[in-house]
Amino acid sequence: MLLIIFMITAPLMSHKVKVELPQATLEEKPEITQPPITLAVTANGQVYWNDEAVTRDMLDARLAVLAQQTPQPQVDIRSDNITKYGVIHEVVQNVRRAGIRKVGFVSTPER
Repeated sequence: MLLIIFMITAPLMSHKVKVELPQATLEEKPEITQPPITLAVTANGQVYWNDEAVTRDMLDARLAVLAQQTPQPQVDIRSDNITKYGVIHEVVQNVRRAGIRKVGFVSTPER
């Protein structure tokens, strides 16, 4: 039975879909009118708003104010490499529920 499953799925795994990505036509850099807000999430779940520790209630209140700004600044989320995904997911959901449209993730470049 297992052999039959592999025989059916193996050809599907070997095909690669070729996708042609659009070319960037950025002639001038966009002007950044507001610096991004950085939310740091530690492994124990503590959240920092631009390096200031905040509680969940404070985070929700600040995000609500941020969502009302025009234009909205971007919110960048960074975390420890050992932070569980569920903790990060909870923070991202809080940001999305507040109505923030620009969310990014900060990581270190590969070596």
